[in-house]
Amino acid sequence: MKAIIPLAGAGTKLRPHTYTQPKALIPLAGKTILNIIVDQLHEAGINDFIFIIGYLGEKIQDYVEKNYPNLNAHFVQQNERCGTGHAINLTRDLVGNDEVLIVLGDTIADYDVREIINSPFSMLGVKKVDDPRNFGVAEIEEDGFISKLVEKPSIPKSNMALVGVYKIKETDFLFSCLENLIVIKNDYNDEFSLTEALECMMQRGARFKAFKVPNWFDCGKKETLLESNATLLKKFGGNVGQGHSYENTIIIPPVSIAEGCDIKNSVIGPNVTIGEHTRLNHAIVKNSIIGSYSNLMEIVLSKSLIGSDAEIKGVNRSLNIGDNTSIDLSGGGTGLG
Repeated sequence: MKAIIPLAGAGTKLRPHTYTQPKALIPLAGKTILNIIVDQLHEAGINDFIFIIGYLGEKIQDYVEKNYPNLNAHFVQQNERCGTGHAINLTRDLVGNDEVLIVLGDTIADYDVREIINSPFSMLGVKKVDDPRNFGVAEIEEDGFISKLVEKPSIPKSNMALVGVYKIKETDFLFSCLENLIVIKNDYNDEFSLTEALECMMQRGARFKAFKVPNWFDCGKKETLLESNATLLKKFGGNVGQGHSYENTIIIPPVSIAEGCDIKNSVIGPNVTIGEHTRLNHAIVKNSIIGSYSNLMEIVLSKSLIGSDAEIKGVNRSLNIGDNTSIDLSGGGTGLG
């Protein structure tokens, strides 16, 4: 079993953060999005990984090689933004005839990975959503097998969305359908989705069984990322850097504070993640994510996403600040750097 993790997207909904940081490396509940995905698969026994990288891909590769030196990791470059189907097709030579578990690089979900790996069927993760028009949608029979797949239907016949977890047994069949779609889509001039390839497989006789995911954490935009951070902090229990005491500071769990932080005269929490070597003085922070090596003074933050190497001094605001930014909100105007 090989794991394929597509990570080549530009993460436009999380800008300005994704101008300098891949979405998969944004801190979340004391980890990163990629960290959570890889750990979940590796703990289930998967050691062969194929990472599809593109925009800021060198940061992904450096992160994996540093944090997972024992993985059998391969990196495939997707230079054209032609959709997930195109990305998966680039892995054909590395996959061979092996079964694969494909997990999209912004998909964090609760499910029994071993159970899915050991299933005799190809399996697709699904979850009921209120508005399925922005997702791949599965129409499911009473026996749990999928009768039809549609990508972003304008008039959905089902509210069961594909969550981005796909266990594929017939990989030769998959790549045959992907090649067929490439011809139809005029040699990469159009994007094509993995959902289209799976529907092609079904039309040729392949069978997929749905498995329901109880929890699916949306990491695609600021508001849902912060919600996911809060939920995962409760799930993981939070973590405060060992051996550190924070002067005149109140910590309201769940909170995750990385090593090397200097925090004074502050109230932190609940639902806060802070990256390493960040400094806070006279700050009140709740329901927020703060990157590494940032400096926050005389500030009240709620529902904020702050990048790394940011400097902020001022008053109560809800902010969405990217990396390498300096802001002064103390009354003398706003400076951006």
